[in-house]
Amino acid sequence: MVKIVSKEELMASKGRDLGTSEWFAVDQDRINAFADATLDHQFIHVDEEAAAKTPFGGTIAHGFLSLSMLPYLMKDLSIVPEGILMGVNYGLNSVRFLNPVAVNSKIRAAATIKDVVEKHPGQYLVTYAVSVEIEGVDKPALVAEWLGMNFTG
Repeated sequence: MVKIVSKEELMASKGRDLGTSEWFAVDQDRINAFADATLDHQFIHVDEEAAAKTPFGGTIAHGFLSLSMLPYLMKDLSIVPEGILMGVNYGLNSVRFLNPVAVNSKIRAAATIKDVVEKHPGQYLVTYAVSVEIEGVDKPALVAEWLGMNFTG
């Protein structure tokens, strides 16, 4: 559940560790659905027999699938100012895909607040430093600086 804080607490949250999300399983059905939605049917994602012959030993999730899971993974980690009317995805400063997510792996987000800026009165730009971790794997799937804009009334 998103945590609602005072505007002052939000502005003072630079460096705040938000912890980690729950684990989320990435199965072949989800990978296939993402391939259909993006029209990216590269064999490494959707052809289990051909992918088994690669160094990965099976299919892997699209990097953009792992990235697109951030809104879901962050839903219980994010903090927002009281009086919020809406929050929008404002983009990314950076993203790096470091490690493939094998089919049936579990992923989770780990996040900290890198910065908070009041861009205009009642508009708060929050920069999150996020990594998507893979259960049982030391190296994360990705690291990103993700931006969220919160509008208050």
